[in-house]
Amino acid sequence: MTPVQGLLKRHGKHSKVMLKVPKTGLRSELLNNVKEYVLKGSNVYTDATTSYAKLGYTGEYTHGVVDHAECYAKGKIHTNGLENFWCLLKRTIKGTYVNVEPFHLFRYLDEQAFRFNERKDTDAGRFTKAISGIVGKSLTFAKLTGKPPVFP
Repeated sequence: MTPVQGLLKRHGKHSKVMLKVPKTGLRSELLNNVKEYVLKGSNVYTDATTSYAKLGYTGEYTHGVVDHAECYAKGKIHTNGLENFWCLLKRTIKGTYVNVEPFHLFRYLDEQAFRFNERKDTDAGRFTKAISGIVGKSLTFAKLTGKPPVFP
């Protein structure tokens, strides 16, 4: 099983998700990702995962923790938005993609993050944004598979 780190920015009615596949999964890497993508002074809400335990000690963030063994929310402190995303992602992987290789995992995550982040847009708007993201780019067989093409 490959670990995935998710950060959800709550703002108004349209929250946004950002995903990373950590290279090591070590606490220091996870905390560095938070520091890279979350503004200092922000409220950071996590579950009781020990990797995030030191977030509040630095003084850079206000860290709220909800322990799912006790409850799922303490007022504004909850991870329900990100839990919703994980549920959608897991249904897509099990029902649509069926088998996801770790080598390609970040691509599937990018697709699902795009779908989630643009969920309030129209199909035409999502299509336009997706097409504008591929203009001038190419994906070769070797880059896609990590192997050179074999011809008989």
